[in-house]
Amino acid sequence: MTTLDDPIRGAQAEWEERVLAKVLQRFPERRAEFRTSSAEARRFYTPADTAGKDYLRDVGFPGEYPFTRGVQPTMYRGRLWTMRQYAGFGTAQESNQRFRQLLADGQTGLSAAFDLPTQIGYDSDHRMARGEVGQVGVAIDTLADMETLFEGIPLHKISTSMTINAPAAILVAMYMVVAEKQGHPVSVITGTAQNDVLKEYVARGTYIFPPRPSVRLAADLITYCAREAPRFNSISVSGYHIRDAGSTAAQEIAFAFANAIAYLGECERRGAQIDEIAPRVSWIFNTHNYFFEEVAKYRALRRMWARLMREQFGAKQTDSWMFRTHTQTGGSTLTAQQPLNNIVRAAIQALAAVTGGVQSLALSCYDEALSLPTEAAQRMALRTQQIIAHETGAADTIDPLGGSWYVEWLTDRLEQEARAIMDRVEDIGGAVAAIESGYMQSEIQEAAVTHQREVETKQRIIVGVNDYIDDEAQPPILFRPNLAVGEQQVRELAAVKARRDARAVDAALARLRAAARGDDPLMPPILDAVRTYATLGEMCGVLREEWGEYRPPTVV
Repeated sequence: MTTLDDPIRGAQAEWEERVLAKVLQRFPERRAEFRTSSAEARRFYTPADTAGKDYLRDVGFPGEYPFTRGVQPTMYRGRLWTMRQYAGFGTAQESNQRFRQLLADGQTGLSAAFDLPTQIGYDSDHRMARGEVGQVGVAIDTLADMETLFEGIPLHKISTSMTINAPAAILVAMYMVVAEKQGHPVSVITGTAQNDVLKEYVARGTYIFPPRPSVRLAADLITYCAREAPRFNSISVSGYHIRDAGSTAAQEIAFAFANAIAYLGECERRGAQIDEIAPRVSWIFNTHNYFFEEVAKYRALRRMWARLMREQFGAKQTDSWMFRTHTQTGGSTLTAQQPLNNIVRAAIQALAAVTGGVQSLALSCYDEALSLPTEAAQRMALRTQQIIAHETGAADTIDPLGGSWYVEWLTDRLEQEARAIMDRVEDIGGAVAAIESGYMQSEIQEAAVTHQREVETKQRIIVGVNDYIDDEAQPPILFRPNLAVGEQQVRELAAVKARRDARAVDAALARLRAAARGDDPLMPPILDAVRTYATLGEMCGVLREEWGEYRPPTVV
């Protein structure tokens, strides 16, 4: 490629003067500048833009370091990505019925949404839970709810993803005990817990404790699962929510990787070896509308992680170098105006994710800007995945856009931009220090403001929002859980408390308090407490008393 560099650049300069300049005089381009979220988008790209790239070093083959082209030698030709739609609402019984319907429709894994009180460690009978029980996910107070949620669903056969962060260790403990009650050792269960609390401080807000003890709790879960449940992904580091909060693609990569480095460092501090924990680190990233940037992003992510694990952490095992990610299409790209347009957006985003080589995929449903998704919208999202898998040919060739001068250039550019941001976080003192100082929050906020300004000035067109607007009446809210679900959940919680062994609960909570106060592993006492039917709120209450609650810095 380097031998073509000068001739191509010279010929391009001559073409611009001889051909392009005349056309631009008559037909100016639509905008002065075209950009992705993280880089300029030039008119076109040539071999000169990838000059100096070493194919074997920087691209390679599927299933081999640095995994730019995919983590498996056959990718989707051997096995399709896991299709799982995010679902959960109301009571555990209602969500169990939705899970069963999705499995009957052909979904190959489950993805559980939890209500807001569960996410921030409150029981359904707490005053802070009023009006929120079962509204944006399923309410889980005790092991009894988790038993109902997975009733009739064999946990040794179904992979379950759980979007839970601050109290992730407790919810995973409940899941493990349910598996035990079904007769399965925890060593056979598969699935993922998000368990990425650091991104909550900068993007999503469902934090409980200060960052440092929260990282300790996350690391305890990671280390425990590595040894006792080796098929379970005990953390899914999330770029998704960082991107939906307004970040660029490069920031999404950089901040997610910085958070992952913090978790791995804490695991090592607690005695774990990198090759013991890295193979079960999984990810969730966000796919937005700029198709080529998203394809390039997944290629850059794989290469960056492989290099980071091998060169910085000294990982020796191939599995430690592999970047495996779940992806959900962009929730923040959905519009309440003309909601059927969201079907097209999600389909294009999903195609980008598949072309980029992800391992698991969920589509944000077309009605989610209006309400929780209906069954029809969930089915449409699943059918979209199935059409991409079986009708488009996108799953037939590995890394089909590899070798595109534009995609290769953009892959390199995203890596460079993300690496520079990671270096800045490292200079500050790492992810926790960057969060405590407000650096991550302010950078995301600035990117979000830039995007919004472009929408308001029509530099960025959102169909149906700032152009191509219809005056038709807005559609009604389509689906909401019954508000009475809160009263039902509180009654069931009271019944569980009445029949459990109160002395066993108190003793288990005392053991949890002692572990939290010191530096002992937390998972064993959490599992003990779960088995006594101690509530989520009781366990989180102990940790709140010992560790305190987080108060965010003011970001201006």
